[in-house]
Amino acid sequence: MKRRNLLMAAMVAAAIPSLVLAHGPTRQKVTVTAELGAEPADVWAVIGNFQDFSWHPAAYATTGENGNEIDATRVLTLGEEDGPTISEVLYKYSAEKMSYSYRITEVAVEVLPVTNYSSHLTVLPRDGGGSIVEWRGAFYRGYPNNDPPEELNDEAAIAAVTAVYQAGLDALVEKFGAPGS
Repeated sequence: MKRRNLLMAAMVAAAIPSLVLAHGPTRQKVTVTAELGAEPADVWAVIGNFQDFSWHPAAYATTGENGNEIDATRVLTLGEEDGPTISEVLYKYSAEKMSYSYRITEVAVEVLPVTNYSSHLTVLPRDGGGSIVEWRGAFYRGYPNNDPPEELNDEAAIAAVTAVYQAGLDALVEKFGAPGS
């Protein structure tokens, strides 16, 4: 019996390293912020409508239903009239806190190499005047299995989401100016 228990323990110990290596992707997180010269209410007036993504340079058009109500939907058309689309749903909204949260419900990984993506957009007051816009998201890479192709790995997902956030925030800095400018 001792020999059998020892053999079983050895087999379990031998399997542990392969179990550790067999795990799938980990959830990635990105946060990008921008400081703006405009007051929070002025910035929120531009970005606070879930149905209007026209402030982002990648958006050609936005269509949607149910305004800023929970479970409202929007479809972003990117680049041009027949460009790729991203479908999203709103799951948290607070005009008082100047914040909303949404999930992507449908996107081709060739457009944005992520899965299980959620995001939060918030406008905060800045000490000394102006505002801070914080855009953060959490997601998995576009390839859910081990050994992803380069264009669908964690680094590609992080780079793509960061680029989307940065382009939007850069557009807001261009529109509202930086503090003190």
